Parts: sequence; structure tokens; C-alpha cells
Amino acid sequence: MTVVEDRIEMAESSDLNTLDELFERLEMMPVPDGYRVEIVGGTIYMTPQRDTHWEIIRRLLWALEDHFGRHIKVFSDVRIDFPGYKNGFCPDLAKLRDSAEKDGTGHWSHKDVEFVAEVVSKGTAPNDYGPKKAAYAAAEVPVYLVADPYQGRCHIYTNPKDDDYVTETKIRFGDEVDLTGTPLGLVLKTDEFPRD
Repeated sequence: MTVVEDRIEMAESSDLNTLDELFERLEMMPVPDGYRVEIVGGTIYMTPQRDTHWEIIRRLLWALEDHFGRHIKVFSDVRIDFPGYKNGFCPDLAKLRDSAEKDGTGHWSHKDVEFVAEVVSKGTAPNDYGPKKAAYAAAEVPVYLVADPYQGRCHIYTNPKDDDYVTETKIRFGDEVDLTGTPLGLVLKTDEFPRD
């Protein structure tokens, strides 16, 4: 056996940690205030929350609450496990169907997610456009919105098929996002989304 083969075998044998075990360990770590932690494809990401990031999330939340009411099931930075290898995501915003209930382990099911929004951070942008998009499509999340303050635009993905979305629509900040043909049934205004 070569050194590389030894390391691969060691990595595979130490790959027994479940998402729950990994998150338990993370909860014991001193994560700085203002950071969020999630696991994408078995890799741990710790991302600082910026004011621009939060301003966009807040405006999206307001739009959902204005449309559906204050009692909708919508969460920010709450762990939801998605299909694929060790995908314990904490979406910036996730709307669940009204009938959603936690499972026996106290987690929400990805099968109940109707909408996910991610706001791009410089360090994790490849996740939002890559493995997270693939996992959301595999989970059949009907609407996935990526708000990118660096580009000043939203990418809206609809019609999930396998591990991708059939339809992508790009909207500049300032224009309206027409989601009336989706389970959300609303028009989203982006004129107050800040840019980086």
C-alpha cells in the first residue's frame, strides 16, 4: 500500500461521524458571535454575517410574512439535512409548508421545504451556486433564490429535476421577481436590496 492509499483508507474509516455527531462537536466549539456554521458535503464552513447579508435576509422575510402572515413556518440559519453526502445546511431563509412537523430527532424535513434563499458571501459563493443548488434540486425544493450583492442580482432557480434546476432567471437588484407561478405566489421587490 502507498502513503496515499493509507490516507484514503484512514479518511474513509474515520468517515463514520454522523451529521448529528458533527453538529454536537460544533456546538461545543467556541464559534464567534456573528458567525454561522453549516456542513456542506462533509466540510464545515464558518461564515461571518455581514450587515448587507442580514439586510437582504430581513427584506425577504418581511416579503414572505407580508404575503403569508406572521405565523408561517419560515426559518433563518436553522439546520435542515438535505440529500447528498453530509449536507447539514443552515439556509439563510427557508419556508416550510404549513403542515410541516419535526421528525423524531427534532429536525425539520427537507421534504417540507417550499422555498430557500441564500445570500452570497465571498467565501462560500461556490457552495450556493454548486453543491447547495444541487442538493436543493435533489430535494425537489420548488424555488431556490440566490441573492448576490456582489453582482447586484438575484438568481431564481425553479423546476427541479434530478440534481439541477431546469429554469434559471436572473433579475437585477431594483427589478421585481415574479414568483406568482410558483408555490410562493408572490412578486418580490428587490429595490431595497443593498449591494457590496
